Amino acid sequence: MLPVAVDAMGGDDAPGPILAGAHAAVAAGVPVLLVGPADLDGRSSGSHTIDLIEASEVIGMHDDPAQGVRRKKDSTLVRAAEAVRDGTASAMISGGNTGATMAAALLRMGRIAGVKRPAIATPIPVPGTTPTVLLDAGANAEVQAEWLVQFALMGTVYARRAFGIERPRVGLLSIGEEPGKGDTLRKEAYELLAAAPGLDFIGNVEGRDIMTADIDVCVTDGFTGNVVLKTLEGGMKAVIGALLEAFADPELKTHADALMPALLPLYEQLSPDTYGGAILLGVDGVCVIAHGSSSPRAIENGINFARDMVEQNMVGEIRDAIAAAGA
Repeated sequence: MLPVAVDAMGGDDAPGPILAGAHAAVAAGVPVLLVGPADLDGRSSGSHTIDLIEASEVIGMHDDPAQGVRRKKDSTLVRAAEAVRDGTASAMISGGNTGATMAAALLRMGRIAGVKRPAIATPIPVPGTTPTVLLDAGANAEVQAEWLVQFALMGTVYARRAFGIERPRVGLLSIGEEPGKGDTLRKEAYELLAAAPGLDFIGNVEGRDIMTADIDVCVTDGFTGNVVLKTLEGGMKAVIGALLEAFADPELKTHADALMPALLPLYEQLSPDTYGGAILLGVDGVCVIAHGSSSPRAIENGINFARDMVEQNMVGEIRDAIAAAGA
């Protein structure tokens, strides 16, 4: 398959962790194209050298996303998105400015026909089972009810292709399980989702349901979704940090050594590095949005995930789902 375009300058500590993750992916057999400055060091490792798409500009974390994409036409983000559009790359991944990543993908790759707004889909780990797909996780602060139906359709395809869930169960995030709970948006969206063909809509769900085995896809507006995502990330980080601190106590070493083999798989499942990033659904190509502080392992997993979604023809299936819904 075509290589995955990797924004070498996208991330808090770029390019070091990005290059390390890219080399690990190449060593495992995944083709990669780096996008960065002509003098980018570190493209060679062992027996291989990763090809480079030259880009002289970088859209910083604090740059305005839309203006950055329009003004910095030779930025790494824009060139990565153009590589997908032009058929040079099969997918793109960046840990840079999230808004600029979305803007570059939308303006250069375009939207799938019929999609009203793209949405960020983030896998939320659920111990012991497949993750819950949360969308929108930040692309659209304000939404319309019919957009939430499209988010559900796209999230269903994603959950099926990424996690092998044959018939994903879709829930609408609200403040109560009863159909009449929530604001006007939630009430209107509930009716549309209940009537939408091709969805296994289970009704309203609450925040406490997201990390359970009772739901596979959770749809909401981007403002609420991003708050939920950051809250869960902070909560899990605090719990894991407290456990590690307790295990560091010399008096508890014997107990820690006994518990660690059982806890390591849980840590692995809860770690954001496991999935490598979120995905922007609704654009005409695969675009993975990695965390700014991504480790080399996270970048490698994000590259692998991008390759998998290309091979699974996720974009094509979303296109068919939106067309079948008459959107």
